[in-house]
Amino acid sequence: MARIAGVNIPSAKRLDIALTYIHGIGHVKAAEICKKADLPVERRVHQLTESEVGRIREIIDRDYTVEGDLRREVSMNIKRLVDLGCYRGLRHRKKLPTRGQRTHTNARTRKGKAKPIAGKKIVTK
Repeated sequence: MARIAGVNIPSAKRLDIALTYIHGIGHVKAAEICKKADLPVERRVHQLTESEVGRIREIIDRDYTVEGDLRREVSMNIKRLVDLGCYRGLRHRKKLPTRGQRTHTNARTRKGKAKPIAGKKIVTK
């Protein structure tokens, strides 16, 4: 099992799929990394030599923001919006969707489990 950017990537998977286990690397960036490292994407992680793993590790460290640094950057961006008091910051503060989605019936992921309201009557016909 190879360890890249502080993450143990699965050894039985293809290289491009295994690299997506690192936060901040998706399919496109994984393919770019494989191309920069001159490695075929079909190669399995357990077939890589130590020098090839080192080459991948060096490319990721040099060219990409991943894992802890990326999480810190995203949280600082959100904190900046909240501190500014702009609309998006207020939505973050209230734990509501920030990108214009409706909240009357949906947004349960963001708002949490629905809370019943006391005294609200069920309409029957």
